[in-house]
Amino acid sequence: MPIATINPATGETVRTFTPATPEEIDTAIGRAHARFAEYRRTTFAERAKWARATAELLEAEADQTAAMMTLEMGKTLVAARAEVLKCAKGFRYYADNAEQLLADEPADAAAVGAAKAYTRYQPLGVVLAVMPWNFPLWQAVRFAAPALMAGNVGILKHASNVPQTALYLADVIARGGFPDGCFQTLLVPSSAVEPILRDPRVAAATLTGSEPAGRSVAAVAGDEIKPTVLELGGSDPFIVMPSADLDAAVSTAVTARVQNNGQSCIAAKRFIIHTDVYDAFVEKFVEQMAALRVGDPTDPDTDVGPLATEQGRADVEKLVDEAVAAGAVIRCGGKRLDRPGWFYPPTVITNIRRDMPIFCEEVFGPVASVYRAADIDEAIEIANSTTFGLGSNAWTREESEQQRFIDDIEAGQVFINGMVVSYPELPFGGIKRSGYGRELAGHGIREFCNTKTVWIGSPETGDCGSGEKAE
Repeated sequence: MPIATINPATGETVRTFTPATPEEIDTAIGRAHARFAEYRRTTFAERAKWARATAELLEAEADQTAAMMTLEMGKTLVAARAEVLKCAKGFRYYADNAEQLLADEPADAAAVGAAKAYTRYQPLGVVLAVMPWNFPLWQAVRFAAPALMAGNVGILKHASNVPQTALYLADVIARGGFPDGCFQTLLVPSSAVEPILRDPRVAAATLTGSEPAGRSVAAVAGDEIKPTVLELGGSDPFIVMPSADLDAAVSTAVTARVQNNGQSCIAAKRFIIHTDVYDAFVEKFVEQMAALRVGDPTDPDTDVGPLATEQGRADVEKLVDEAVAAGAVIRCGGKRLDRPGWFYPPTVITNIRRDMPIFCEEVFGPVASVYRAADIDEAIEIANSTTFGLGSNAWTREESEQQRFIDDIEAGQVFINGMVVSYPELPFGGIKRSGYGRELAGHGIREFCNTKTVWIGSPETGDCGSGEKAE
């Protein structure tokens, strides 16, 4: 795939970029490694000042940055601007909270025979970030902000179709005051990831992307014994029970399915509806999905823009067409629009069987699969009948049902009577084939830290501890 800006609304190639050479890659890694030796000793106050300045620049430049993101991957201008402002919030959150989140944690010194004992969190070094195109700024920032505030330095290998956004992030971080080499963008193909990760100067990696990409990075990192965080997508359930506020559930379901033109790992994709409210839900849901306006993502009245890539649309079409051929029913949408660009309409499908690929594969576009459940047990069984486990949504007023969903849904996140959203204040990540590790909140900033145990004996007695045998 060429490294290029290609407008998804027209298919026009706007600008192409030359990949970095092996020599340029080596220089960048060397610069990052050298910078870390100094940067790790900067204070939280210094890092916070640079992070807040970066946030201010993001806010000041939100309109032009949003336009660039819309041009590169097709999200609506409204969504793109909101993403830029969310990135500013992310930098501010870690500027305000990093020192507390990474503060020394005291231990029970007496229990371990010490005069003093505690845990200290220290940065690891150069971290490679392999990021996707669907939230091209936020998904990189939710790594960059905590990593930089922890004292790490970063190298970004972004998706090949969002090179301008990738370069902008490194530039705005530099203009915010972070020292040269703290965060660098490398425009390189996927084939360059393995040699970068194997470089002994690179300490760890984080990847958000496809399952095959995650498996590849995890294999290399495992061979090199380097820590990784992986977020590999999801097929999130959206369960509606009879006690739910049906109108609120329907309107939220529409937003949850078509956010970011349907291209979100945490978008609700499988709608599991209790039989008592199934018909009413489907009628309202189809009506609202069909009423969405598909069009130019720069038009403020547009609800759904194009898919980001031509291949992405082809993948969505294949899953839908296979399902229909096998007996599934299209309730709205289901056919590409006859216009330039990579548009696909909001689509609702029912009568899906378990032997259809659409049942188990993630549909990365505005396509909703709807299932009927006889009771809460069947709803949970359908929800868990996937290899993914990222987010989940459940709608019910019954507290006992809420607790069942919290306890029994296999996912990294459960949102009750709401839509899954990533917040700087909450840990983000999944289980099963959705990956491992966490981003955001305290869990995220500690992922790329050395959790160092400190044990200090009494200098007067030369105490060596409890006398237990060493492991």
